[in-house]
Parts: sequence; C-alpha cells; structure tokens
Amino acid sequence: MSEAPAAATAAFNAYVSKVESRLAEQHRSWNGFLVSVGSSSETTLRLQRGELIIEQLTQASQAGLRGAMLHHWRGTAFVSGVTAVEFERLMKNVSAYPQHFSPQVMKARVLSPHDDGIPDHFTASMRVRQHHVITVVMDSTYDVTFGRLDARHGYSISRSTRISEIDSPGTPHERALSDGEAHGFLWRQNIYWSYEERDGGLYMQIESISLTRAIPTGLGWIVRPYVESVPRESLEFTLRAACTALAS
Repeated sequence: MSEAPAAATAAFNAYVSKVESRLAEQHRSWNGFLVSVGSSSETTLRLQRGELIIEQLTQASQAGLRGAMLHHWRGTAFVSGVTAVEFERLMKNVSAYPQHFSPQVMKARVLSPHDDGIPDHFTASMRVRQHHVITVVMDSTYDVTFGRLDARHGYSISRSTRISEIDSPGTPHERALSDGEAHGFLWRQNIYWSYEERDGGLYMQIESISLTRAIPTGLGWIVRPYVESVPRESLEFTLRAACTALAS
C-alpha cells in the first residue's frame, strides 16, 4: 500500500478536523443543516429543477502538502418523492453498490459487524475502478458512521482506513502493489453525506476530501489528468447514481 508523506498526512488530518467541526455544527441545526439550501433560495429552485450543483472547496494554499495534493469537492441534489429512510436504506445496502454505482464500484461488502441488520456504525470494503486516460483499480476499507438530528435530517461519515492499488485485477496475477510500486493516485479519502427531507423530497449533499500524490516531473502526462479530474468526476458520478437509484 502506497503511503503518503508524514507531513502531508498531518496536513490532511488538520484540514479534515476543521471540516468535521463545521459539519458537526451544521448537523446540530435544522436551519443550517445543508449549505446554501434555503426554503426560497435560487440554489433550491435550481435543485428542484433537477440540476446538480458541484463546487470545488479546496483551499488555494496547499501548505504542508509537499509531494501531495488535497482535493475537496461538494455536490448537492434533490430527488422528489424520496425520504431520508429510503436514502439510508440505499447507502447501508453495501452489497448492492455494484448494482447502483457501476461501473465505478466493482465489489462491496460489510466486513463487520456480521449481524442481520446494518447498524449505524460499520466497516465496509470496496473495489473501485476509475478511468481517466488510464484505468486504476483500488481496494479500499472505510469506517462508516450514520447519525441523525431527527427523522428528517441525517448524515454519514466514511473515513478510509486502507487504500491499495491493484495490479492485473481479475486475473490469476492480481496483487496489491507495494509501497514502492504504487503510484499514489489515492492515499486517503473521506466522504460526508448530509440529507434533509423537505419540500416533498430529499435534498442531499456529499463532500469528498481526498489526498493524492503531487504531479511528478516526467510523469505529468499520466498523473495530471487523473489526479486533477477524477476527484470531481467521482463525486458527481456518485451523486448522480444515488439520485437515479432513489428515483427508481
């Protein structure tokens, strides 16, 4: 498994701590549970017309991230006729992710606990395929927590605990690349969902914070399109796929 530089990991953790403090404050308030989604705002009207709103939140300064890049994106959507309970059912049904989030998610399962129902805190693993100029397959493990303000307001936090780049996936030669072999396309990733049932449907916001290697001299033609494009494309794909699954 490729490892990020210690200083970059520390900077990532510090950034994540600030974001999680802000989200915790949001999730204690009915009025500010979602960002920029008010009862009569222009953003709300756009969402109700079926638009997806995608925003880049990454700070211009990448101080402390020598050898690495931090990516922070937020996406917001609205699906009419959907409830918070239905969203939670979708997102907790991890084994069905390859059905709802294909072709990005190839495999997915809950590792623990192994009981009949999925609780509000569990560990899950996923095999994800990303393509932009090149195709990269990664196995990731996430610590996942769900919480609620009330029956109409909920959120989830998914923090990566392990990410491995896979060589020759699906073949007899499949293996996880070692630290010296891996390209550092994704070192860390946290995903935050916030959702609010209102106006006859469900508003959803997803924020993704990821840490990748910087663009190395001589390999920019391979790495640059991937690390610059995939964070946004992956978030937008996930949000659209969730909307489609809920609408159907």
